[in-house]
Amino acid sequence: MEDFIREKIKDKPVNKKKIFIKVGVSALCGIVFAVTASIVFCILVPHFPEKDDNEQIMGTENEAYLEPIQQDSQNTQDGTEDTQTVIPQTLTLDDYQSIQNELYKTGASASRSIVGITSVVDSTDIFNNSYETEGQGVGVIIKDNGKQLLILTEKNIVDGADKLSVTFANDIVVDAVAVKYDSNTGIAIVSVDKSLIDESTMAAVSIAKIGNSNIMSRGALVIALETNYSIMTGCITSTSNTVSAQDNNFSVFTTDIVSSELQSGILINTSGDVIGLVLKGFNAADVSNTLTAVAISDIEPIIDMLEEGNNIPYIGILGTTVTEKIANRYNIPKGVYIKEVTMDSPAFQAGLQNGDVITELNNTKVTSIENYHTELLSLKPDETYDVTVKRKGSNGYTELTCQVKISVMD
Repeated sequence: MEDFIREKIKDKPVNKKKIFIKVGVSALCGIVFAVTASIVFCILVPHFPEKDDNEQIMGTENEAYLEPIQQDSQNTQDGTEDTQTVIPQTLTLDDYQSIQNELYKTGASASRSIVGITSVVDSTDIFNNSYETEGQGVGVIIKDNGKQLLILTEKNIVDGADKLSVTFANDIVVDAVAVKYDSNTGIAIVSVDKSLIDESTMAAVSIAKIGNSNIMSRGALVIALETNYSIMTGCITSTSNTVSAQDNNFSVFTTDIVSSELQSGILINTSGDVIGLVLKGFNAADVSNTLTAVAISDIEPIIDMLEEGNNIPYIGILGTTVTEKIANRYNIPKGVYIKEVTMDSPAFQAGLQNGDVITELNNTKVTSIENYHTELLSLKPDETYDVTVKRKGSNGYTELTCQVKISVMD
């Protein structure tokens, strides 16, 4: 028993050969990994873009981050491709101020086409005493026909006026006359005889250029020119709004420019082209604290007719386009759905009703409110034309043809 207690346990002998094998295997794996990594790096490194000092990773405080380098390729004389690198720059507050200065410069140049319009109405009080009522508005010079300057303004300024005068950018006042107006859109044309305008005034004014409002998009920089030659800058926040008018719908631009619905003027792009009309009360929604403008391309055909002294044809419906999607979903014929027939209008007298779908006007197929309005503008007031509609009954839609005498809206 004592021999068992005194027994000494010996450590397990070290297997040096086994340790050597493990170390060798680990070293070999390391060498293989290093060789593999070197080969992969050599293959991929030509495809990595080189970063140079011209590439901005991130902006510092008060600086704007710009997109990575852009490249423009041009062919050289020997047929090879020459790549030109555009080096991005960071924008500082001074750069932003320079941009703002350029916008104001564009606005100031376009303001030369803006005029003030004064209307005078002669009245008599209950004691038979004569007095004058004066109104003020703004207009924009849109055409020089050689003999006259034609000015676009609002109907409520010129309607019923006994006298009209125009104040140009250099404060010279000249008599003017009303040419034509459209009660539907509320726009009017007045003219000034060029023989009344001196050379210095003609040198101080310019003719506004009508732009293409159909290409404007959200976020586009715009400049508003309103009463008293004020210049305001901002951007378009929406191009999808519309307002319903008699026989047509008009696209409306909303902006982030602070204004009021009592203002009038024009909206221009960064090239100085007119892309919208700021008309009193022509708001698409409850946006009375920001500026809205009717797209100029929608109204341009009417402006052209007013310039020539023509009346604007009128039927008297509020309508909307029945698209393919709407037609399939609600089982409605494609065309122009009549939401409302104006009381005592030509449409009302011809028997058109709410819910009718106009499919033809003057034997021309109608597929949208836009082409309905285009066809309407080609018709002559006091002439009678066929309007084909589909009216819903107990057995579905029935086709009817109504005789409509075209009129002019009072």
